Amino acid sequence: MSTQQSHIVSHAQGVETESVDADYFAHRQLKQGAAGWVLLIGLGVAYVISGDYAGWNFGLAQGGWGGMFIATLLMATMYLCKCFSLAELSSMIPTAGGGYGFTRTAFGPWGGFLTGTAILIEYAIAPAAIACFIGAYCQSLFGVGGWMIYLAFYVVFIGIHVLGAGEALKLMFAITAVAAIALGVFIVAMVPHFDAAKLFDIPVSEAAGASSFLPFGYVGIWAAIPYAMWFFLAVEGVPLAAEETKNPKRDLPRGLIGAMLVLLAFASLILLVGPGAAGAKALMGSGNPLVEALESAYNGSTWMSQFVNLVGLAGLIASFFSIIYAYSRQIFALSRAGYLPRGLSVTNRNKAPVAALVVPGIIGFGLSLTGQGDLLILVAVFGATLSYVLMMAAHITLRLRRPEMPRPYRTPGGIVTSSVALVLAAVAQVAGFLVDPRVVIGAAAIYALFIAYFALYSRHHLVSGTPEEEFAAIQAAEKALR
Repeated sequence: MSTQQSHIVSHAQGVETESVDADYFAHRQLKQGAAGWVLLIGLGVAYVISGDYAGWNFGLAQGGWGGMFIATLLMATMYLCKCFSLAELSSMIPTAGGGYGFTRTAFGPWGGFLTGTAILIEYAIAPAAIACFIGAYCQSLFGVGGWMIYLAFYVVFIGIHVLGAGEALKLMFAITAVAAIALGVFIVAMVPHFDAAKLFDIPVSEAAGASSFLPFGYVGIWAAIPYAMWFFLAVEGVPLAAEETKNPKRDLPRGLIGAMLVLLAFASLILLVGPGAAGAKALMGSGNPLVEALESAYNGSTWMSQFVNLVGLAGLIASFFSIIYAYSRQIFALSRAGYLPRGLSVTNRNKAPVAALVVPGIIGFGLSLTGQGDLLILVAVFGATLSYVLMMAAHITLRLRRPEMPRPYRTPGGIVTSSVALVLAAVAQVAGFLVDPRVVIGAAAIYALFIAYFALYSRHHLVSGTPEEEFAAIQAAEKALR
């Protein structure tokens, strides 16, 4: 098949686009109308719900309960403001590129690429971290963990996605509902054992500002931020389902905001009753904190701890499963537009982008073999916070420069809301350096390789006619006519 028909040279930001024939897009189609707003809420919760089961507790080791509590308040504020802002952007620009599409419209190809690859780092790494936690749960349940579990989960759940989006989204919703029920059981079971003194049982260090509330001092608040983000990380992936949504202008805002409200409720309750019943010190290094909390509170294994352990695996699976969906859609959009190798966006007869599912899965499996879930979280947070800064900047820019663009949903508070999210995202971006600067520098090096690929090759081979590029072209033409 010959895809190249002509070159259209764009002098803006030094990029070149190529027109392609109809077959190019015929082989790159997603399944339309697969999700409504209820499924999108389920998808948003599914992205994140594993963070309620494991990962957040590492923040106790960085900031103590008080530091983690303040960090969670800050990150909850950031994510709520961000979701309101993204709800507006997704109603304006409903494409499978999500954040890449938003910043492509605001800042051109370079902005789109920088955002899309930052999101890709987040979503490609997060399943590897979750695989480590799945291994810990399986070890606790069945006495089997490690690489065999990681491989089995990658193979099975990528395979399900290959069968099609509608089937995958419905299964994700069911798994997420079961996981949410288990969180409810955990919260109810821990309430009778709550003792506020247990929140502050971590020994006080000699750091500046250290107290029983902040055992690691003021800097502990900052260091806890990456783990506080784990309560909400990836909810912004809801807009990636835009081209598979029944009514994206209505359903995407509902899905984003609805999912965020559910996650806020879970985060606040779990952070309070988990350490408050078992003790913050007991949970701060656990790979399976909810089960250990129940066993500590009830002096051994009970039907509740066994239930939460078994169903907690469903929570981890829900996030693992759904973030695979997210990274595949981000890669699909970037590849379809030529930012990444075009072969990654080819879809099968079930309208699933197979290569976009498999290639990051292989990379993620390799990273999961490190077993360092807490450090992998830092890499995911690096990509996430960078993309948040860029997406919030896009919201502000489009409000100021393109006020006439149709906005089916408008962010409460306008650019004040997105500015709050932008500042907090910038703060969170730096926080990773306080935990392990080597990991963050390594993530930045990977990001630099992506940038080099775009600068040296793919910016000269972009594809015209994709939804993101067409939307940007229409907006540019309308602006020129005024």
